[in-house]
Amino acid sequence: MIKRKKTREVRIGDVGIGGDNPVRVQSMCNTDTRDVAATVKQINELADAGCEIVRIAVPDTSAAAVLQQIRSESKVPLVADIHFDHRLALAAVDAGIEGLRINPGNIGGSDKVDAVVSAAAERGVPIRIGVNGGSLDKSLLEKYGGPTPEAMVESALEHVAMLEKRGFEDIKISLKSSSVLNTVAAYKLLGEKVDYPQHVGITEAGTLVRGAVKSSVGLGILLWEGLGDTMRVSLTHDPVAEVGVAWEILRSLGLRERGPEIVSCPTCGRTEIDLIGLAQQVEDRLREVEEVFTVAVMGCVVNGPGEAREADIGIAGGKGLGIIFRKGEVVRKVRGNENLLPEFMKEIEKFLEEKRGK
Repeated sequence: MIKRKKTREVRIGDVGIGGDNPVRVQSMCNTDTRDVAATVKQINELADAGCEIVRIAVPDTSAAAVLQQIRSESKVPLVADIHFDHRLALAAVDAGIEGLRINPGNIGGSDKVDAVVSAAAERGVPIRIGVNGGSLDKSLLEKYGGPTPEAMVESALEHVAMLEKRGFEDIKISLKSSSVLNTVAAYKLLGEKVDYPQHVGITEAGTLVRGAVKSSVGLGILLWEGLGDTMRVSLTHDPVAEVGVAWEILRSLGLRERGPEIVSCPTCGRTEIDLIGLAQQVEDRLREVEEVFTVAVMGCVVNGPGEAREADIGIAGGKGLGIIFRKGEVVRKVRGNENLLPEFMKEIEKFLEEKRGK
């Protein structure tokens, strides 16, 4: 059983992070923030997929000017991602954005840091200090000979000290690198030094498959070690996919569950139906379902019936015939491969109606 490191609690709107809260799932919009309709649409698609906090880029005053409207239409709390210009942070706080992602050292002089900290403290807006191995200060790179875990942690603690000096401790920290091993080592080292909540992730992880693998390995190790209070899976892909991968990582470690677990066989020469297509369509149709149950989509006579019987609801398909199981019992047989998906979805809908007490 995983024993999580005890950290302080911060709150992004009504979502608690750290303390006794579960590991939270985050993502980030890849829309142009100035395009309000597209940004709101993506935020709410992420929310429907199970994303609990969404980060949006605020690169300029035009983006800052629409934050209040975006905030009013968002289903979940928002974090403004800001670099170099403290005025954008102040505008985000004024617009009602619930969190800031800044590095105090790159938003201007001491007076500008004072202004942002004062505004964040007054509104109860936490600040995430985000250190990226690809953008460390040159002095640290020279000191440590590169973007080592030690360099990343020292950078984070320098930024933390700037906030603590001003009496601000509503902080969470991220230490992201494209290297799984460096990222893991950095978070472990940080956890030995401070008890601020950790936002964990492998940055620039890559495309869908490569990024999911790297993120699963890195985040899996960290979460198994009890580290990580909120997480983002970073993919060069639709951000909604990031949310799905994040939930599967949490499910596989027994930390949280959301939606159905879909069990499907990898196919082989015995497969006589388009099992890949069938499994993908079932997954797509159940993407926004929140209830937790097990669905089996199997495609051969060897393991299929047994696996399908073990699931809450399942189908084992063969040439021109599918057998639908529910709780280990045969519900009915479906003839014709073209009928497998629609008939199986009907049974899933019946199952869900009963589960929801309708």
